[in-house]
Amino acid sequence: MSGFFGSISKSDCVSEVFYGTDYHSHLGTKRAGMAFYSKEKGFQSAIHSLEDGYFRNKFENDIANFSGNSGIGVISDTEAQPMVVTSHLGRFAVVTISKIVNIDELEERYTKQHRTFSETSQGGINQTELIAMLIAEGNDFVAGIENVYNRVKGSCSMLILTEDSIIAARDKLGRTPIVIGKKENAFTAAFETCSFPNLNYEIDKFLGPGEIVKITSDGHKQLRKPDEKLQICSFLWVYYGYPPSFYENINVDETRYCCGAELAKKDRVEADFIAGIPDSGIGHAMGYSNEKRIPLKRPYSKYTPTWPRSFMPQSQNMRDLVAKMKLIPNSSLIKDKRGIFLDDSIVRGTQLKDNVKDLHEAGIKEVHMRIACPPLTFPCEFLNFSRSRSNLDLATHKAVKQLEGKENVDMKEYSDTNNGKYEAMVEQIRKNLDLTSLKFQKLEDLVKAIGLPKEKLCTHCWDGSGYFE
Repeated sequence: MSGFFGSISKSDCVSEVFYGTDYHSHLGTKRAGMAFYSKEKGFQSAIHSLEDGYFRNKFENDIANFSGNSGIGVISDTEAQPMVVTSHLGRFAVVTISKIVNIDELEERYTKQHRTFSETSQGGINQTELIAMLIAEGNDFVAGIENVYNRVKGSCSMLILTEDSIIAARDKLGRTPIVIGKKENAFTAAFETCSFPNLNYEIDKFLGPGEIVKITSDGHKQLRKPDEKLQICSFLWVYYGYPPSFYENINVDETRYCCGAELAKKDRVEADFIAGIPDSGIGHAMGYSNEKRIPLKRPYSKYTPTWPRSFMPQSQNMRDLVAKMKLIPNSSLIKDKRGIFLDDSIVRGTQLKDNVKDLHEAGIKEVHMRIACPPLTFPCEFLNFSRSRSNLDLATHKAVKQLEGKENVDMKEYSDTNNGKYEAMVEQIRKNLDLTSLKFQKLEDLVKAIGLPKEKLCTHCWDGSGYFE
């Protein structure tokens, strides 16, 4: 995933873009960048790697040299951005949240036209540069963005910084959000509304799928009406989103609370305490605990002052070590107790297995795991959630291979909860993770917790459905 933040104001906005972008740090792990425009300095930009540090540390020296009343920033899980380009539309900067499934096809299209790509993405094609090229094919920005919508298979939301405005364009199926915020003499556009309160912004508008809006310091103007068809990523509420944020005017943590409550309503297991796996499991655990009237405790504490995010170190061995070292078990709460643990999902299950091993070593009596979403049986086709992972790395695929003795099995059968194969898969995952019991959220209960009709949600990673446009 990635996240972006843009601001345009009647006064200097550098610090706002700096802090607003930083509030998206949980969404990306690879690169970050900012671009500003001022009449005196023109376009200014900087890009840094996040693989060996944090956003604030990387950019705190840059912001002293930036100036401008408008700017955009991005935390990216993919390539270096923003891209600052010169075209017949004028000079502009662009940041994207995108996954271009047909990137090889578009690369071939341009190379046949004798076009070139900059070496800015570690040997591959920079998706944001490609988006900029597609935009520049239009006679104006709206036509250029329509060109992106028509040619890109996958997803793409973007912010474009021009000399007089910020243009926000949401993915044509709305898989990722864009929200406009306002305050006196300034407007912003962002992925996460949690970036608004401490910068004194309030939510003004949720962009619809495919909607394009031009933003100035005086307000915003719709350039393209939203489409009817919406398929926003359900996993935003389950895991990616930060608790105070809103998508489609639905709060993240409130949804997690409802997810936990829905799990509790259908559970008969007895326990001494409820716990959330830090951090995203906490909200789910609160909902479960309050519904069941079982005490919420913290058998794990997360130590973060010196340990980086577990996905930042380069080697898998180091990532596993960091993931383990920053979660500290509390044996006083664990020994001889029965615990129900809430987590957002099981992807590979590697880290969870290590956590369960720690619990057993601390003397726990029973470990009951409750997962806030259904089993992940299909890799994401539309965002970068499972971009670097093989199907066979998923805990579900590993379990099914153990059951059937072969790979490349039709997972549709195993995602159907009315099918005996689903129960067999869950039981195999339970055994692999050494759990006393394991239950996943039913898809219909997750949809209920979010509060949108299923047809407006992308649930592909759980049931294989979704619009492939």
